[in-house]
Amino acid sequence: MSAPLGRLTAQWTTLVPPLAVVLLVLTWGRDLPGPAVAVSTLVLAGAVLAAVHHAEVVAHRVGEPFGSLVLAVAVTVIEVALIVTLMIDGGDKGATLARDTVFAAVMITCNGILGLSLLVGSLRHRTAVFNSEGTGAALATVATLATLSLVLPTFTTSKPGPEFSTVQLTFAAVSSLVLYGLFVTTQTVRHRDYFLPVPRPGRAAPGGEHTQDHAEAPSARTALTSLGLLGLALIGVVGLAKGVSPTIESAVDTAGLPHAVVGVIIALLVLLPETIAAVRAARRDQVQISMNLALGSAMASIGLTIPAVALASLWLPGPLVLGLGSTHMVLLALTVVVSALTVVPGRATPLQGGVHLVLLAAYLELAVNP
Repeated sequence: MSAPLGRLTAQWTTLVPPLAVVLLVLTWGRDLPGPAVAVSTLVLAGAVLAAVHHAEVVAHRVGEPFGSLVLAVAVTVIEVALIVTLMIDGGDKGATLARDTVFAAVMITCNGILGLSLLVGSLRHRTAVFNSEGTGAALATVATLATLSLVLPTFTTSKPGPEFSTVQLTFAAVSSLVLYGLFVTTQTVRHRDYFLPVPRPGRAAPGGEHTQDHAEAPSARTALTSLGLLGLALIGVVGLAKGVSPTIESAVDTAGLPHAVVGVIIALLVLLPETIAAVRAARRDQVQISMNLALGSAMASIGLTIPAVALASLWLPGPLVLGLGSTHMVLLALTVVVSALTVVPGRATPLQGGVHLVLLAAYLELAVNP
């Protein structure tokens, strides 16, 4: 990155988080006219990008695989806040919002981010290489979390409909936290080497000497500043989302689209910066980082969202529908099988990337036309 471009990035990512908080104070609790909604949406998008930028700065300071964990948690905090905010204001329509958003996040990360990263990495470097042991452990955790939280509610009988009873929801929430905690411990303490970029024969490190890993790490002061700005950006995103959420839902209803599309929009919004970061890593031949970002985000999305909405359901009056329909269960099962076949060899060609992207396209098409 050139010096002028770097200074420009530093300036706007420093200004946007405080601007988002100021705009939040000015608009809180008010019915926003069209121009105000447009400005809020623009600042919200900027706050999301700024949040992930500052998460990357912190990530560069702490190194891998901690860096991918910081990014995944930052994005998931945004997602959880948006879900809970919209559930509070959504009435009966908010009953399925958590399920729709979490499932959208799983499909976007496991097929979109993962597939695009494999495609970019393999096209640029002939094959995309990664550690099958660490990636396989992440995939197994994602599959287990998704099944326990999104599939089982469809078949339980303690409560009518695709819902958990209170005891079952508590078990799912606690299990999600335990599994996520175990994975984080494995990733950062016990088997950290399983989640580091895989060097190719004859190379000192993936991506050559000009990768981010070889750039000078930011100072502790810079990292702490980014951590504070990250917090401001997250506050701005949560609050501004509450202001623009009625417009999103109205637009979906006006277009005659299923309400589940709202969940897809939320997931696409919060995962766009994560996608950019993963593709950039794949271009540097650091596909393992892309895998960490994709599967880590899917895992955090389930492992942190389900406990959060379970807690929120204590004061929310409506039901909490988590069980998937038959079509989505087929897509989830196919995604898990294809992902397992992709992960086992530890390397991938453009074919595997294309297969995952086709699965994402099928999900998006069925979301619009169920």
